[in-house]
Amino acid sequence: MERQYALAFLTVPDVAPAEAIRVAAETGYSSVGLRLLPAAASGEAPYPVLTDKAVLAEARAALADTGMRVGDVEIVRLKPETKATDFTPFLDCAAALGAANILVAGDDTDHARLAQTFASFAELAAGYDMTADLEFMPWTGVRNAAEAVAIVKAAGQANGGVLADALHWDRTGGRVEDLALIPPETIHYFQLCDAAAEYDPSDAGLIEIARGGRLLPGQGGIDLQAFIKALPETVPVSIEIANAGFNSSLSPRARAAQALAAGKSVIANYGLE
Repeated sequence: MERQYALAFLTVPDVAPAEAIRVAAETGYSSVGLRLLPAAASGEAPYPVLTDKAVLAEARAALADTGMRVGDVEIVRLKPETKATDFTPFLDCAAALGAANILVAGDDTDHARLAQTFASFAELAAGYDMTADLEFMPWTGVRNAAEAVAIVKAAGQANGGVLADALHWDRTGGRVEDLALIPPETIHYFQLCDAAAEYDPSDAGLIEIARGGRLLPGQGGIDLQAFIKALPETVPVSIEIANAGFNSSLSPRARAAQALAAGKSVIANYGLE
């Protein structure tokens, strides 16, 4: 089966959804990721596609014109006080876009409670025929693959998934054994990028790189061969290159094209096409 590639939101965060969809289609991706809710834990407003019917209509028109699909939508943050039904407008919008997967972050260190909240949200998402994919990030309440697997398992929802990001995996130790803990059926897609081998391990330093200092695959020090080899060949690869320098010096189309070329090249060089 030929690998499928998705253009992640953070590779082209400076364009409207309709343009991101067209850029993805023009540069050879199979799907596109869109952000509906902010990544910050608080203080940011929802994205216009969620609140402005005209923006949503433009995105739907671009999908129809290009035949592009929406892979994942971002970002559902599960906090101690979260109720699954808080996200009904988000799910309605995601469904209107035909999204397949939902990126979920766990902002609750009480994992028993978080598992219950995740179960409630995943059950709600299943009614929209979408997966709920819990991403482990070292500065959140779900710090590594083992914690994500345990929460998804405890939640017991068939559409529950674990999302592995090459950057976060590397920053949590870069152990293949951790990826082996993830049941293959819970991996619905994974995120690919590279980053410098040396880094600031503080939460602020990790967030800075994650949101603006990622590198093209093959340009950094992450063991991408081990990462890719440990994950299913049958799921989409989301190319996520959040890089402030690229954003200021390259057009969205150039960024998307370079990201896809680099991702495909790395995978081909490892013989893992």
